[in-house]
Amino acid sequence: MPAPGTPLWAAGAWKSFATPDRRILLFSILLQLALAPLFGHPYDSRLFMGTGYLVGTGHTPYVAQDLMPVFHHLYFNIQTTIGYPPPWPLVLGLIYRSVYAVVPNLLAYNMAIKIPAIAANIGLAYLVAAILQNLGARPAVCRKAWVALLFNPMLIYFGAAWGQIDAIVALLALWALVLLYAGRRGASAALLALAVCFKPIAVPLLLVALATLLGSSWRQALRYVAVFVIGVFAFYVLPFYLFGWSTALVHQLWNTQFAQSGRMSFMTVVGLARDPFLMPGRWWYLGLVWIPALGAAVLALRRGDGGFEDIVRKSAGLVLVFFLTRTWLSEDNVILLLPLVLILTALGRLDRRALLAVWTIPLAFSLFSFSPLELLFPAFPGAMVKSLVAANHVGDIARVARVAVVIAWQVAGWWMVFACFRRRPAPANGREPRPDRPEVEGLAPWS
Repeated sequence: MPAPGTPLWAAGAWKSFATPDRRILLFSILLQLALAPLFGHPYDSRLFMGTGYLVGTGHTPYVAQDLMPVFHHLYFNIQTTIGYPPPWPLVLGLIYRSVYAVVPNLLAYNMAIKIPAIAANIGLAYLVAAILQNLGARPAVCRKAWVALLFNPMLIYFGAAWGQIDAIVALLALWALVLLYAGRRGASAALLALAVCFKPIAVPLLLVALATLLGSSWRQALRYVAVFVIGVFAFYVLPFYLFGWSTALVHQLWNTQFAQSGRMSFMTVVGLARDPFLMPGRWWYLGLVWIPALGAAVLALRRGDGGFEDIVRKSAGLVLVFFLTRTWLSEDNVILLLPLVLILTALGRLDRRALLAVWTIPLAFSLFSFSPLELLFPAFPGAMVKSLVAANHVGDIARVARVAVVIAWQVAGWWMVFACFRRRPAPANGREPRPDRPEVEGLAPWS
């Protein structure tokens, strides 16, 4: 890859990854499209469908309404509001107007809502492969990374089957890092702002960008922050005024980053004694732990060589610290880490076991949470209810298993943090390895 600041798209410097086998790509797309209409989370999918209707018909998505008369489905009798900032509700409104308003079929609507996530899965495969190619990795390594992401069980499960959008955030965030290294700082800041406004889980990457830019110019860092803030205003605040949406519950969108508790966070271990969804009493202060943790992590960052590999290393480290110290971590959020860890594994900066842990642990947690049974909601709601009732008989065992998985996640996560933060050892000949010509042998879980 060119030296920092060189526009990667200028004079043919950036090489796009060419599809080595279109049949593999087609099979991945068909597999995900086959899962998309039949499966979906009973809470998230219903909420996304309802939000699409509200936005598409000119209503505010942030006021709860009974939508059972609209969709004629039992699970739409629960009134709630979406907890996502405006970009995703706007996309859902467009999907509703384009699909369900034309062909009012719930399964077709369910599949259409998954299309952005499926497209992001494919986009991640191509972007990661292109990054490795431009970093000098061998064609075999690039192809393995491409195939690994096209068929990664976590991406397919949480995106095509569940319907979550973390792959969109991961694609936008990784693209923003590429633009940052290419010297296109304004575009990078705007794209990162969009990623954060899809889901705030990408916030730590702003600290990475600032740490990278402050090494050369504090003015560049200030400009980056300014563009980022303008982007957040445009993507988050402005839609409320443009569309006349109610702002009564808006503060709850960000308050959940401090008050919500559970899932793959360390609070699940506390849940053996008590199981709070919103932390009562003095427990609330634990929701602030990620703030000083990120501050300490930034101070602990070692000055790197300024290469793109160094940016990815710092990004993975800070995102891990953020995830490990939050009081709420949904298993699908870990998708943001997957491309970062894959790149570092392919370049020999992380152990192959790190890549395996990043996608197997969230899937294991989801299994012990009975989420696979919940995904029967769109096409087989009766089977879902019967299966969940039967699964309740092993509820205590599953609860202990979830705690064991969370402990494994904490151990593996902090191990990866230290691996990302420690200084790279010099080779035997005393020369520093060239970041643009990594000598890589493979991607182990799929090698």
